[in-house]
Amino acid sequence: MKQTPLHLLLLIFLLTSGCAGSARAQNSPASLASESASAYIENKGSDTIVNLALAWAERYQDEHPDVRISVTGGGSGTGIAALMNGTVDLANASRRIKTEEIETARAKGIEPVEHIIARDAIAVIVHPDNPVSQLTLQQISDIYSGKINRWSEVGGEDRPIVRLSRETNSGTHVYFLETVLRLGQKDNKTLFSTDTLLLPSSEGIIHEIRHNPNAIGYDGLGYVPKDLKVLAVAKEPGGKYILPMISTANDKSYPIARDLYMYTAGEANGVLKDYIDWILSDEAQEIVSELGFVPIVKYNP
Repeated sequence: MKQTPLHLLLLIFLLTSGCAGSARAQNSPASLASESASAYIENKGSDTIVNLALAWAERYQDEHPDVRISVTGGGSGTGIAALMNGTVDLANASRRIKTEEIETARAKGIEPVEHIIARDAIAVIVHPDNPVSQLTLQQISDIYSGKINRWSEVGGEDRPIVRLSRETNSGTHVYFLETVLRLGQKDNKTLFSTDTLLLPSSEGIIHEIRHNPNAIGYDGLGYVPKDLKVLAVAKEPGGKYILPMISTANDKSYPIARDLYMYTAGEANGVLKDYIDWILSDEAQEIVSELGFVPIVKYNP
């Protein structure tokens, strides 16, 4: 039998090994002319979004067996950093990308492109035995900054307040700092009290509040179980106290609501664009509602 020359074998290997590639490769200018037979999308970032992103990925892969999607958490900052390092295709973020992050990305030749993929209400939560049922934004700010230290100061029992927060790499932490502690004021430099317990996950906050009647925490509405108490929040003293829910996040009456984001390195193309377009579809946004988030297709800014 006549043997195939070595250089031809090498050529065949190189061609076949390139049949499956990541969306990063497909999204690059050199590869837009020819799309791979199968694709792999790497998605990383916000822990708030991770369950939603997993549900999307599972449904999309069922309908598109030629596409594989990997989803991991780690925090908004972690996802954005991975995007800038070229190790992910999609970065999930529960806060808007910072100016300094954009500048760092551009220095590396990357132009971050923002996609609003859902909305969320941040619930302020306490133990069900806590008699406090409502707070103003100013009271919450004063609690977390250390100006208010006992529940009796806001209508509760004479007990110490135990403050719980997400870690600093969390987009939810950053959003809560800017919107609640600093009341949305850019020149406000208020910081979390130094005795605030920083926890790495939503589950950690839920666990602590379940077992500590003195604790207060915050979390995305979709992560709050029914056995914990959600506080109504007023934007200002004398204002109406509003509970977080889809309707109050949509009409902006609940004061701690935000957009949720995905970022790509440049405009999405090929399979990555197809996936983002699907995320914005009615089918995918129904999953948003099912998981307790706010679908953007029903949001009128």
